Amino acid sequence: MGAKLKVAGLLTLGAVAGALTTMQLTAIARNTYAPIPLEEMQQLARAFDILKSDYVEPVDEKKLINDALSGMVSGLDPHSQYFDKKSFKEFRESTSGKFIGVGIEIGMEDGVVKVVSPIEGSPAFRAGLKPGDLITKIDDTPVKGLGMDQAVKRMRGEANTKVVLTVFRKSENRSFPVSIVREEIRVQSVRAKVIEPGYAWLRVVQFQERTIDDFSRKLEEIFKQEPNLKGLVLDLRNDPGGLLEGAVALSAAFLPTDVVVVSTNGQIADSKFTYHASPDNYMRRGGVDPLKKLPAAVKTVPLIVLVNEGSASASEIVAGALQDHKRAIVMGAQTFGKGSVQTIRPLSAETALKITTARYYTPAGRSIQAKGIVPDVWLDETAEGNVFAALRMREADLDKHLAIPGEAKDEAREKAREEARKKLEEQAEKIKDGTIKPLPEFGSTDDFQLAQALNRLKNRPVMVSKTMTERPVEGETEH
Repeated sequence: MGAKLKVAGLLTLGAVAGALTTMQLTAIARNTYAPIPLEEMQQLARAFDILKSDYVEPVDEKKLINDALSGMVSGLDPHSQYFDKKSFKEFRESTSGKFIGVGIEIGMEDGVVKVVSPIEGSPAFRAGLKPGDLITKIDDTPVKGLGMDQAVKRMRGEANTKVVLTVFRKSENRSFPVSIVREEIRVQSVRAKVIEPGYAWLRVVQFQERTIDDFSRKLEEIFKQEPNLKGLVLDLRNDPGGLLEGAVALSAAFLPTDVVVVSTNGQIADSKFTYHASPDNYMRRGGVDPLKKLPAAVKTVPLIVLVNEGSASASEIVAGALQDHKRAIVMGAQTFGKGSVQTIRPLSAETALKITTARYYTPAGRSIQAKGIVPDVWLDETAEGNVFAALRMREADLDKHLAIPGEAKDEAREKAREEARKKLEEQAEKIKDGTIKPLPEFGSTDDFQLAQALNRLKNRPVMVSKTMTERPVEGETEH
């Protein structure tokens, strides 16, 4: 059992990726409604009365209504959701790139929280937390046994409140408390660096409100450092998506003006739209186009896009657009396959529905739903092969996902995942401390896939995967 928990902990970040969504934040009133089914509504009201009067103990009326709303929406597909006051606040924080907390990016290792990186300038950064530190307690609560979401919630809170983290630092073989005062954190959704003369790496972690501003600034810095850039690696691995406009803007940075980036199609007129590489299609509130200052060379610099099973939604839009327009070579693994658009419909000032309103299509008319983007060049996770790839969930694995005609249950995929899980658990049992070594950090000197992307840019041999193949989805949707 211990090995199973350790393996699961290493997979937490990848598993969460597919659950996040591409979103249009719009509120459009509809003037026409289908007739309400009166008999069923009467049954709903009757059920409410029975629960209120006959349940074993008093039931809060608001809770009953909230639970009913939540169940009604979640029964549709994996990405539709009812937001109560608390979850709507958390949702807006996730898309704004701002939240109240300590300022660390985390993962799970051996059942405890591992600091992947403190956010520069954050309270955690100033307190001296380092990559690789393990957080064993949050205030008086042991972390072991908590899920990732539970740990995050305990570290977040109100501004100017204190939290005490107990940290174990392997390099010093000691544990010590760190007292941190929470404050507003601005997440850096884009990372970039010049890897070696002439070649740069730019990673988009998630598409948030400030992503394109951050992306433009980082890209400007790269070209100032390397005016004659020979190649760029755009890293979208484990990017769960985010705001649709961000995907359109990032694609537009590399594509000719006004070409199609993505189109959407759904039941209502507002869901039928074609987005072009134009400021009119990615700037919500006017202002100055953040892409305007980028050098002309951005349009022509040799480009590799890295993706994996955790690349979902908005990141798939970018990969699909650059692939269809033959602007970039896509390398890595078949992406998550979330080809649907969610729209926010406010119910009140503090509650809302997030509902699936459309499917999206690449410029060539390909539906990504349940299939994803298939890379031009397949890569394993490491030089020795894949460690966690078969274990990662994809859209087609989610219950109630939007299916495409003719889609069949992928039993081979489920069998491969179970075999991979058993293999990892067997390996963990054989290792002294029962811990499987996690994959190297993206962008590090040990990043195998990044090294292969650089080889491709330099026209050197690439270690292409000998085992990974497309996971087909039978049937096609019409656009």
